[in-house]
Amino acid sequence: MDDSHSPTGLTGLLGTWGVTRLVLLLCVFKVYVFPGPDVTTDVSVIYRGWYDVLSTGTFPVDDVTWQYPPAAALAILSPALLPFLDYASAFFVLALLADLAVLVLLLTAGRSPRGARVWVAGVALLGPTVYARYDLMVTAVAVAALLAGVRHPRALGALAGLGALLKVWPVLLLAGAVRRRAWGTAAVTVGALSALFALAAPGAFAFLSSQRDRGTEVESLGALVLHVARHLGWSGEVLLNYGSVEFLGPHVDVVSDAALGLTAAAFGWLLLWRLRATRFAPHTLADAALTAVLLLTATSRVISPQYLVWLVGLAAVCRCFRESRMGPPTALVLAASAVTVLEFPLWFDHVVASDALGLTLLFLRNGLLVAATVTAAVRLWRSTVPRAHRPPADPGQAAVRSKGTRVSS
Repeated sequence: MDDSHSPTGLTGLLGTWGVTRLVLLLCVFKVYVFPGPDVTTDVSVIYRGWYDVLSTGTFPVDDVTWQYPPAAALAILSPALLPFLDYASAFFVLALLADLAVLVLLLTAGRSPRGARVWVAGVALLGPTVYARYDLMVTAVAVAALLAGVRHPRALGALAGLGALLKVWPVLLLAGAVRRRAWGTAAVTVGALSALFALAAPGAFAFLSSQRDRGTEVESLGALVLHVARHLGWSGEVLLNYGSVEFLGPHVDVVSDAALGLTAAAFGWLLLWRLRATRFAPHTLADAALTAVLLLTATSRVISPQYLVWLVGLAAVCRCFRESRMGPPTALVLAASAVTVLEFPLWFDHVVASDALGLTLLFLRNGLLVAATVTAAVRLWRSTVPRAHRPPADPGQAAVRSKGTRVSS
C-alpha cells in the first residue's frame, strides 16, 4: 500500500504543502524579495487597473494588454470577495485557496496520491509567479472538470466551457471526451455565458482582435531562432509589447507564422488521433487533455512561465490514475518547471540579453517541453490506437496462425 494513504504519509504531504506555500506567500507579500523582476506588479498594477475599469461595468477595450475571454473578469474582480484586504493581498489569498482546492480535489479523487504529490512539487518549483497570475484559478477549474468528467460528462462539459471563457485552453479538456453530452453541455455553457457577458458589459469579445500585431515572446520555442540570430547580426530588438517581452524587427513575422503553422500541424495530429483512437479507458480523458495542452504550449509563440501551472495541474490528474501512461511526460514537465523559475524571474535579464546563460536555460526548458510533448503524444497514440492488422509474411506464418499460435508482428 502506498504510504501516502497512511496518516503519516498524508501528514507529510500536507506539511510539505504548508511549508512550500508559506514560502510562496512570503515572496509575493515581499517579506522575502525573490531575485529578479517583481512578479507581483501584474496584480498590483495591471490587474488592479482592469479591476477599476471592470467595476464600472465595461471591459478594458482600450487597453491592448487585455487579451482574455470575458469570464476572466470574474478572476480579476474576485478580490472584492475579501473587502477587508487590499486588492493585491486579497488576490494572493484567493490564489492560495485555489491551490488548496486543487490539492483537496486530488486527494479525494480516490485513486492514487501520486497526483497530489505532483501538484505539491510542481507549484513549489514554479515559484512565486504562480500566485501572481490568475492561471492557478483556471487550472483549478480544469482539474475539477477532469476529475468529475470520468463519471459525469455534463459536469466536464460545463466546467470546460467555463474554463474556455476564462482562458481558452480548457476547451482542450474535451479532446478525450467520448460522450456527446460533454461536448453538447460545453457548447451550451459557452453560448449562454457568452450571451450573458455580451449583454452585461460592452467589449466582452474585443480580445479576439487584440493580438494581431504581437511579436514572438522571448521565452517561446520560436524565439530561440531569434536569440541565435542576434549573435549573427540580426537587427531586431526586444521590447515590452502587448504586455509581454517580445522580439520585434525584420522577419519576426516569419517566425510567428511558423509557430502558428506548428500549432496547426499539432492540432491536425490531434484530430487524426481522435479519428483513429478506439480504446478509451477512464484515464484517457486526462492523458488526452495533457497531451493536447502540451501541443498547444510547446508550439505557441508565447510561453509565459505561468503556462507551466496548466501542465502541472493536468499531469497531476493523470497521475491520479495508476493506469495512466503519462509518468515520463509528468517527470519532464516537473523538470521544465524547475528550469522555468531559473529563466524567469531569477535570470530573466540573461534571457532578454540572449547571452550564454539565457540561451542555455531556454534551450533546456523548451527542450524539456518538446520532449514531454513528443513522449505524451507517442504514449497516448500507442495506448489508444490499435495496431493495424498486417498480412502474414509467408504461407508458413499463415498456417501457424490458423493453429492458434501467436506470431509477433
